[in-house]
Amino acid sequence: DFRQLPVNPGSLEAQPFPHTLKGGPTNFYATTGEQGFDVTILGQAVHLTATPANYTYAFGDGTNLGPTPAAGYSIPEAEWLNNETRTSHIYTDTGNYQATLTTSFTGTYSVNNGPPLPINGTLDITTPAKTIHVWKTEKALVADTCQENPNSWGCPGAESR
Repeated sequence: DFRQLPVNPGSLEAQPFPHTLKGGPTNFYATTGEQGFDVTILGQAVHLTATPANYTYAFGDGTNLGPTPAAGYSIPEAEWLNNETRTSHIYTDTGNYQATLTTSFTGTYSVNNGPPLPINGTLDITTPAKTIHVWKTEKALVADTCQENPNSWGCPGAESR
C-alpha cells in the first residue's frame, strides 16, 4: 500500500535555468520533503509517513550523481557560474539535455496513534524531465561599448564574426 500513496516527488531545480554554460558548474537541487497520509485500513486509523532518504540526479549527458542523501540547496545568483556545490554538474559539451531526479522515500506507519513502525522497502519516484540548454561562451577584447558602437562585436543585433 505504501507504493500506492500519492507521494509528491517534488521537483528538480537547476541554477542557472533553463540556460547554462559549457564548462561552468550548474547547481541542481531537490524540492521535496516529508509527507504524511491518513487512511483507514480494516476500520483502523493508519498514519503513513514518506520521508526522502536518497536522491539520484541524472544530468541527461550520461552522468549520474547518487544515490546520495544530499538534496542540494539554492544558491545566490551571483554564485551560479563560479560556485560548485555537492550536487553541481559541469557539462562538457553544448546541447540540450533532459535532466531528472529520482527520490527514494522510506516510510513509517502507525495504527490508532501508536508508535511509528518502519515499512519495508523504499518508494522510488522520478520527476518529469527538465530540459537544460548548455551554451558556449566566447571572450574577446573590444574597442568600445555597445552604447558607443551598437554594431561592435557582442552587441545585440551586431553581426557574428
